[in-house]
Amino acid sequence: MKFRKMLWCAVAGAPLFTFAAEPAKHGIELKNLDTTVSPAEDFYLYACGGWMKNNPLSAEYSRFGTFDQLRENARKQLKDLILNLKNDPESKVKGTNAQKVNDLYALGMDSVRLNKDGATPLKPMLEKIEQMTPETFTTTLAWIHDGLGGGFFSTGVGADAKNADMNIMHIGEAGLGLGDRDYYLEQNENNDKIMKAYEKYIKRMMELSGYSAEDGQRVWDTLIKVETEIAKNKKTREERRNPQLRYNMHSMDEIKKNYPNIDWDTYFAALGLPAIDKANVSSVKYMEFINEYLPTLSLQELKDLLTIEIITSSSNLLSDDFQEANFEMFDKTMSGIEEMEPRWKRVMAIPNSMFGEAVGELYVKNYFPQENKDYMKQLVENLRVALGKHIDNLEWMSDETKAKAHEKLATFTVKIGYPDKWKDYSGITIDPEKTYLENVRDAARWYSQDSYSKWNKPVDKDEWHMTPQTVNAYYNPTTNEICFPAGILQSPYFDLSADDAQNYGAIGVVIGHEMTHGFDDSGRQFDKNGNMSDWWTKEDAEKFTALADKLVAQFDAVEVAPGVNANGRFTLGENIADQGGLRVALTAYLDSQKGKEMKNIDGLSPIQRFYLAYANVWANNIRPEAILSRTKTDPHSLGENRVNVTLRNIQPFFEAFGIKEGDKMYRPVEDRVVIW
Repeated sequence: MKFRKMLWCAVAGAPLFTFAAEPAKHGIELKNLDTTVSPAEDFYLYACGGWMKNNPLSAEYSRFGTFDQLRENARKQLKDLILNLKNDPESKVKGTNAQKVNDLYALGMDSVRLNKDGATPLKPMLEKIEQMTPETFTTTLAWIHDGLGGGFFSTGVGADAKNADMNIMHIGEAGLGLGDRDYYLEQNENNDKIMKAYEKYIKRMMELSGYSAEDGQRVWDTLIKVETEIAKNKKTREERRNPQLRYNMHSMDEIKKNYPNIDWDTYFAALGLPAIDKANVSSVKYMEFINEYLPTLSLQELKDLLTIEIITSSSNLLSDDFQEANFEMFDKTMSGIEEMEPRWKRVMAIPNSMFGEAVGELYVKNYFPQENKDYMKQLVENLRVALGKHIDNLEWMSDETKAKAHEKLATFTVKIGYPDKWKDYSGITIDPEKTYLENVRDAARWYSQDSYSKWNKPVDKDEWHMTPQTVNAYYNPTTNEICFPAGILQSPYFDLSADDAQNYGAIGVVIGHEMTHGFDDSGRQFDKNGNMSDWWTKEDAEKFTALADKLVAQFDAVEVAPGVNANGRFTLGENIADQGGLRVALTAYLDSQKGKEMKNIDGLSPIQRFYLAYANVWANNIRPEAILSRTKTDPHSLGENRVNVTLRNIQPFFEAFGIKEGDKMYRPVEDRVVIW
């Protein structure tokens, strides 16, 4: 039931498309530049310094950049769409999507009712936990896992990594209240500050829920003890990125034998599932730990842990004092944000998530014309052809592996804008007579059961994993698909009034980035059918790993805060994708311009505009607290490094800006890394 705050994730031989010439295409926004800085010394500041000065951080943000600006524009568009629903006759008809979205938004905006209710909506759930006995622990845990929250371990349905056409059960680690294990395990000034704030937060949550100070202290003592032990046994950030480590298929008999202290039959039956025959255990070491650790906890400790889980998971759906406590902990202390978002932004996130495709259908009807989709289709095919050329020209890869890479590239599924079939939300009821928490809880349960119902069924490869209004993009290895929702296909990422150099440098690089994810350190381990299999020769895999290790070292060398360096291994997949996206997009752009006159605009050459457009995508201002938090939790490098570190490997960039040996942006040829 937690709805918390995701940047880009993660046919060869086809004819190359070109675009009809259009007059009066605009160039780069010159006000974004800081021409007092030399591009040879700090390209990021040269390209983005003007934007950074003109867009200082407001109190509401820990980081704000052009990416966030695009999201803000989308949120304002969505606000208008949702507010206008109250004038739609459909919103008065019970059971329609308009009624559900309109009423759910109204419930969240009704601060008077929420503040009057206080913690009352929590009481039935807390009473259920208080009545728990050792015999009912398993069914109570399953009840919480059924859309309400987490605890001890997790289960979910998803594709079998080695038989990607079928959905299977996955058993994995539990989450932590602070997100990353290092907050519990590393002793430093920042972590000490966060841990003190976390204690205050937990005690405040208990107080607001009607518990005594003694109860609050006991719950805190139990929580920090257990979460620290869990942190010690969880995978590291780097280990979580390794698909081989995440795949450990076991029969249910083996699971019962290896982890006998969990009543698996009762657990799955309580979730409404039939007898599970097998499951992927994504973290064997962790499950061995939790199996041994659970019996050491008293009934009171188990109740306390589940109680605080329910409270914190529900807190953003309760009164203002709960939400203010959340803000103090997660936004102010951990990210440096000075001011809470306005209520409409916080509230809108719920219907926008729960009825994402219903809202998305309105969004694309109003803000995504067909010409945008047509342009994107052609752009994607140009990038696909260009990546095929890069594969052909790789000096480190054998012909045998190249042939299989081409097969994978040729079978990419491309999703643009919005799904062909909209999701059916008829199973969700929104009743204004019920509380906000009850309505969201019931909807979350529906989503949970909807997911579990896919167990042992074929994967629906037409399903989208982002809503159309999402400002993001992704590559999914088990379906071998790239997806570009309508939300990201807006200016400055995508602008039909801009010249081609800018569109290739912005959205073109996004396309190339997602394509390259199919060949990054993780994605390369999946074949054309989405199955995890080794389609590389041993020698090629070794050469790839050697190049990847050099890229890791480049980012590891960057100090992001005093005494804190970037994590090149954790961010490796995104860094490979950034570099591949840049190189492939430039090739596609140059091919698309054959036979055309490539003109300067405002004194900038087309290639300069290409690289400036890319840099402008990552223009941002960021608080010190957010730098530290993102370095721990975000697999993407900071915007400055996505520009400066990546570009220092690319020869056409040096040529475009006259960067030479001795310049700060220059990197000697022997030290450069070129993978794709």
